[in-house]
Amino acid sequence: MQDSPGRDTRIALDLALTVRHDGHGSVTDDLADPAGLTAWITDHPGIVPGGEGFTADAPTLTAVRDVRAAARALFARAVRPGEPSPADAARLLPVPEALRRLNEAAARTPTVPVLAWSDTAEPVVRAAPAEDGRADLAAALARAVIGFLAGPDRQRLRACHAPRCVRYFLKEHPRQEWCKPSCGNRARVARHQERHGRTG
Repeated sequence: MQDSPGRDTRIALDLALTVRHDGHGSVTDDLADPAGLTAWITDHPGIVPGGEGFTADAPTLTAVRDVRAAARALFARAVRPGEPSPADAARLLPVPEALRRLNEAAARTPTVPVLAWSDTAEPVVRAAPAEDGRADLAAALARAVIGFLAGPDRQRLRACHAPRCVRYFLKEHPRQEWCKPSCGNRARVARHQERHGRTG
């Protein structure tokens, strides 16, 4: 069993998972409109300082979707030689473009190092917005994706290839092949049906 993922990992994965299977054979986008982004931020408190009461607008949505597209392209690179998520296979950004988008987004909010040191832990340095305390959302997400991709959790990243699944996940144990048990069940049923169809 692996250590629990860090904050950057959770944010990066949650952002990537806003593209998901809808349960009816298609892919849905939780960030299809500003209301979807507003709801996602509400469900993920603490992504940006002062995020309570956040309301997305069209430019913010576009910027976040750009970061997500870059993240998913780089996730596809990270899982090589495995295949990317089926949701991405036909529409991945080229890696240089993904890197450019991610780095440009991360650079939009200047940060300063902030030291935290509790009585029970080692000192920790985190980046905080340098100005009024409210970070640019796309910049905060881009920094989380960068932190994840440059950190140790990236080695456990996999794309789930169960039928109809488009998720990325962290491999928790050596025999794990799917993002969740229901995907494993679907994959086993599909293999059984394929074998039965060949012999029938």
